[in-house]
Amino acid sequence: MPPITPIYPTAFEVLIFCIISLRTKDEVAYPSADRLFTLGRTPMAIAKLSVEAIAQAIYPAGFYQRKASQIWAIAQDLASKGMEQPPADREALLTYTGVGLKTANLTLSRGFNIPAICVDIHVHRIANRLGFIQSNDPDESERLLREHIPQRYWSKINPILVYWGQHYCGAKAKCNLCPVRSDCPVG
Repeated sequence: MPPITPIYPTAFEVLIFCIISLRTKDEVAYPSADRLFTLGRTPMAIAKLSVEAIAQAIYPAGFYQRKASQIWAIAQDLASKGMEQPPADREALLTYTGVGLKTANLTLSRGFNIPAICVDIHVHRIANRLGFIQSNDPDESERLLREHIPQRYWSKINPILVYWGQHYCGAKAKCNLCPVRSDCPVG
């Protein structure tokens, strides 16, 4: 199983990594974030960089130029307020361009240790496939999961189901390899 503790130790780093990782494979996202974080790990340091320098650091992440602008704008905002970390509030995080519900919740969960359910494609697909919820929309899936799962499990759902989706229960399920196939309502 994957670690539940964050690879990047601060909420700011988690937020920036989440932005870089959107629509980008892990094999590209992690090295891209690492290159950026060698240039700076705080809002103040990132705000001093040019958008072009950020773009070069995170390339070849998908939509790297747009993400570079978003990262720079977030760093500028936080630095101008003297804040080392982003706000620990979902609604405040959602005001930043490029930050959606998934990114906000992952930042809260991994960056601040605040219970939140991060619904990505794996969580959405598996929760629906197993019949835990019925939803066509990831944001609705997040709401339904919050209503039905005890809060103490919220932050654990994403890493477990991401791992499961990457190895067994992806778009094309590998039921024949699944170690819990005998207990699965689908397999």
